[in-house]
Amino acid sequence: MSTSDHDRLLIIDFGSQVTQLIARRLRELKVYCEIHPFNHVDDAFLTKFAPKAVIFSGGPASVFTDGAPMPPKSVFELGVPILGICYGQQVMMQCLGGKVERGHGTAEFGRAYVTPEARKLALLQGWFEADREQVWMSHGDHVSEIAPGFEVYGTSPNAPFAITADTERDFYAVQFHPEVHHTPNGAKLYENFVRLAGFTGDWTMGAYREEAIKRIRDQVGSGRVICALSGGVDSSVAAVLIHEAIGDQLTCVYVDHGLMRKGESAQVVGMFREHYNLPLIHADESELFLGKLEGVSDPETKRKIIGGLFIDVFERHAQEMGGADFLAQGTLYPDVIESVSFSGGPSVTIKSHHNVGGLPDRMNMQLVEPLRELFKDEVRALGRELGLPESFIGRHPFPGPGLAIRCPGEITRAKLDILREADAVYIDQIRKHGLYDEIWQAFVAILPVRTVGVMGDGRTYDYACALRAVTSVDGMTADYYPFSHEFLGETATRIINEVPGINRVTYDITSKPPGTIEWE
Repeated sequence: MSTSDHDRLLIIDFGSQVTQLIARRLRELKVYCEIHPFNHVDDAFLTKFAPKAVIFSGGPASVFTDGAPMPPKSVFELGVPILGICYGQQVMMQCLGGKVERGHGTAEFGRAYVTPEARKLALLQGWFEADREQVWMSHGDHVSEIAPGFEVYGTSPNAPFAITADTERDFYAVQFHPEVHHTPNGAKLYENFVRLAGFTGDWTMGAYREEAIKRIRDQVGSGRVICALSGGVDSSVAAVLIHEAIGDQLTCVYVDHGLMRKGESAQVVGMFREHYNLPLIHADESELFLGKLEGVSDPETKRKIIGGLFIDVFERHAQEMGGADFLAQGTLYPDVIESVSFSGGPSVTIKSHHNVGGLPDRMNMQLVEPLRELFKDEVRALGRELGLPESFIGRHPFPGPGLAIRCPGEITRAKLDILREADAVYIDQIRKHGLYDEIWQAFVAILPVRTVGVMGDGRTYDYACALRAVTSVDGMTADYYPFSHEFLGETATRIINEVPGINRVTYDITSKPPGTIEWE
């Protein structure tokens, strides 16, 4: 059984920065869905994808701009339920005969309250148990006239058509964003929508494991696979899954690029050699990576250098082991989403990912990426299905480029040593206070500035560092962890006392968006 055998929901993306949250809400309901940019969806795509339902995302554009993002007209002829969200509602009305007007005082950004109309709607089951529902609005333009066949089921002060529907065709449209946390009952709306569309909730990790094993075997055949093992959850789950599928046809290569945390290389290699009977090469390539990164400050250049060197190292080891037909990676769905920009569309590439974008033409290998359709929490669930230790599955994410992107500015061995020590103290503090499992990701970034300090009776001129800790479900959005001032004070004191080279500690309280989790 492949993903095409599941009931599939298509999310047509018009450029909203929270489109990924729609997918997360649906995956939580065990519904398989995919996000595709509006300009990748045409008649041929719809025929091949064969969605059981469609959702139009929000987006930053206006239907009045030249070349405004639009879906293919044939999507309305599929005979499947459609849900339009924010800009998606405006697009639906524009395409089906309604009217949209520019803001002119009716824009809404932030918390709003929707009140119901008297008529009932199955989409709203469980809503309006009180007199109104809190929602999150983010729109300038607004619908001024609904399309023929639609009726109004909810209004807000600045959105008289906040909830509309054509129940004959199963077309639904809302002006707000039910996927975000600030629409507290939004998940119920998605649950109602997929129930109306007839989804059975057949997307489980147990089923995915069996499907993935079959796909790996079908793709690889009798070929040999070399797996890029970073020691993180993603590549480790990918390695164990592929090994379960093809056994000794797999060889893992753990590349120590000199950018790992304190003691991490020994820990990762030890764990795999003790718990998993799979071939593992420990490649110490720290001199190669650090030499190529010397003098480099630009974050995108760092990522590209590291990504290119990973490929070079894997290629060399593949040749040394007599050749390999495939390179396996732990690429995740958010990596793919963040690295794709609409061609001429409204969204932008957030950052490149070292493991997204394919292989150089010179390499006679194909990619095996069994986690490419999964979010991080789904990878953890798959890891449990595969029997990985909970202590390992629950580890905080660690990026492939390692400490290179936690060292803004030029990378030096001395700065990396300082960073490792500070990070070790910080994580020790988090564990000591019993906070590790409450936090999605925590780390220290060493800043490219030196500050004046006083230690004892002497003047210091050392580095400043920033502590980062966030809560998240899938890494697509995140908020800073609310440490107590006592914790922060204690941690800062330990770092300054125990780590030579740092005399100032700050705490990063930026959410994602507008920031990213990592500093580079």
